[in-house]
Amino acid sequence: MRIGTWLAGASLLTAAAPASAETLRDALLKAYTTNPTLTGQRAGQRATDETVPLAKARGRPTAGGQAGYTENFYNTGNSFASPARQLTGGVSLSVPIYQGGQVRNSIRAAETRVSAGQAGLRNTEANLFAEVVAAFMDVIRDAAIVGLNQQNVRVLEVNLQASRDRFQVGDLTRTDVAQSDSRLAIARAQLQSAQAQLIASRENYIRVVGTPPGQLEDPPVLPQLPNEVETAVAAALRDNPALVAAARQRDATRYDVEVARSYRLPRLSGSVGSNYNSYLGSLGAGTAFAQSQSGVAATAGLSLSVPFYQGGLPGAQVRQAEALRSQAIEAVTETERSVIAAARSSFAIWRSSQEVIASSEVAVNANKLSLEGVRAENSVGTRTILDILNAEQELLNSQVTLVTARRDAYVAGFNLLAAMGGAEARDLGLDGGVLYDPTANYKRVRNKLSDWSDDGEPVAVATRTDQTPVQNAVVETPKDPLLQKPPVDTSRPLTTGADAPSRRQ
Repeated sequence: MRIGTWLAGASLLTAAAPASAETLRDALLKAYTTNPTLTGQRAGQRATDETVPLAKARGRPTAGGQAGYTENFYNTGNSFASPARQLTGGVSLSVPIYQGGQVRNSIRAAETRVSAGQAGLRNTEANLFAEVVAAFMDVIRDAAIVGLNQQNVRVLEVNLQASRDRFQVGDLTRTDVAQSDSRLAIARAQLQSAQAQLIASRENYIRVVGTPPGQLEDPPVLPQLPNEVETAVAAALRDNPALVAAARQRDATRYDVEVARSYRLPRLSGSVGSNYNSYLGSLGAGTAFAQSQSGVAATAGLSLSVPFYQGGLPGAQVRQAEALRSQAIEAVTETERSVIAAARSSFAIWRSSQEVIASSEVAVNANKLSLEGVRAENSVGTRTILDILNAEQELLNSQVTLVTARRDAYVAGFNLLAAMGGAEARDLGLDGGVLYDPTANYKRVRNKLSDWSDDGEPVAVATRTDQTPVQNAVVETPKDPLLQKPPVDTSRPLTTGADAPSRRQ
């Protein structure tokens, strides 16, 4: 699927959602524009962009001027030797000609680190989206679990009342009533725990997205994920932004070593200047010096600096740069290990969750039939109340396992996409506005020459959450929600992966 087709499909998907429901794309877009982790990283990248003009500035001419005024309040000598006042001024221009390759290599190192920072920003973006997906699915899962537990409590309340009624007429024993009472108390405790977890998930959603979750629309299906783990790992090693960033940081250190070596080499610079001096009529009044009250001088020259011995400083700088390069090389290996582990583990969890989903669906249907059968057999006296309670608990457990497996499968699948480098804004088709382009700022500032250029006082971009309401565990509890409607919409895929522009750069 081409990216344009996907964007059109994404718009249709969003439009088809109920007006009161928030889609996963809505949540991703809010986090993309207002999450402080991402907006802060963007600001950090803009600071990294400035390292290029900083490095270039060291190779450019510098010009300056100076002026001074001196008033002598007390003189013991002749006035022609100690004038009463003096005015001086001058301008100078210095041009670096050769600095041992320091400027050239500093610029290359800075440019490489800018590229590394852009890849790091992509990684921050993907990690944030994975966190949003997890928070989104956690709320859906925990709301479903609360609903199941509420339904279970209601069923057990009916069971308890029925047990008491039958005890009154002698059909059941006090033990049967106690068993029903005990199971209801346990179910209420489980409901309280599930409600607390739902509140925690909703508050975490606010932390990541910036707004309360409200009613969440079922997420779209993920795209076709690889069938083999080796395919996923190969894609991760090729496209994972964290690995790309680490490799470019390593490449930058090669230029750092050359910068350190440049301090051993000669330096040549040229300079021109002009000075003006005036005694303001106070030099040698009444003498022959009175005619020489001011003067102008101009200079031009070359300056060559040849280091012979610097106390071992350049050697230490080179060794330090080489050690930092070695550290960067090892960091690439460390990142590669993490990427491989993330891809493999996400693939394993995704595949196993698919199996759990299939098994749990069978278990839920079987437990429903089992519960109906146990109740029927109890009505003819071949099953006890405990058998009914156990069947109801098994049904609840299988339903919770199913909704948890669906959450785990979706989150693991998205994490696999992120590890493969396919879970960034350009991949997801976030069409709620212009996407942030980190290269735009770099192109704007890389060749700036003005000493008076600035961007003004920064203002906050991320939204605060101190005014959001405290979350509760209120949910709508339709009858058998997991069986009436699957939690995953199969209408549209979530991402396109390889066709995204960031993959074709």
